[in-house]
Amino acid sequence: MTINKEQFLVSITTIGDNLASSWQDKLQEATKLGLKKVAIFLTCLKEPQRKDFYTLLENSSIKEAPFVHIRSDMSAKELDYLQNKFKTQVFNTHTARQHPPLHDLKDYREHLFIENTWPWDEQEVKKFAGLCLDMGHLYDAKKLRPNDYENNLKIIAKYPIGCNHISAVGKEVVYFESEQGEKPFYSSHFFTDLLQFDYLKNYPAEFFSNFCAIEVENSLSEQLTAIDYIVSLLDGV
Repeated sequence: MTINKEQFLVSITTIGDNLASSWQDKLQEATKLGLKKVAIFLTCLKEPQRKDFYTLLENSSIKEAPFVHIRSDMSAKELDYLQNKFKTQVFNTHTARQHPPLHDLKDYREHLFIENTWPWDEQEVKKFAGLCLDMGHLYDAKKLRPNDYENNLKIIAKYPIGCNHISAVGKEVVYFESEQGEKPFYSSHFFTDLLQFDYLKNYPAEFFSNFCAIEVENSLSEQLTAIDYIVSLLDGV
């Protein structure tokens, strides 16, 4: 397998506005840059906010969102909209242990992939088309939770990787609040140095799907620079 630039997508993220531009700013930037294709993370937008998001999205330069991170409160009707309007091919979601789905999405099983926010449970994985491999989470598991890391490698060996999240990794542990309480992370949704992506070269090309979303809060122009760096970094992996 050869790594190529077409595998990577800049992302409209909705995690927060503290470190960089808001999602409104990113949609404006996409139009300024003339971008036609992006990944979308709807992680922090409740339904009323998503309606505002879609209105701005429809009025932007963006024509395709091949990869969308959904929320547990999204219905099949909303996924229909994204697939029909923005040609979405793959969706990812968190484990039901974190966020139990509020709607039946069985008709989207072949397009829905489960992320390694928690260690994968194989019985749950079987209910999906395959895996959404978050590379930063995988790195965190290797450094901080070796048993979880070994479990994840076993799952990766058995099930297809349909999409990826690509975040940065720092040198020091940082603590953040999560569903399980305060947890340590090396991974970060904001980068200050392209070297924070160097950890990716430790993984084989087979770990990178055709839909690799850059999951950082940085501007889209900075994300484009990161994609060029990552593709160069992984050349020959």
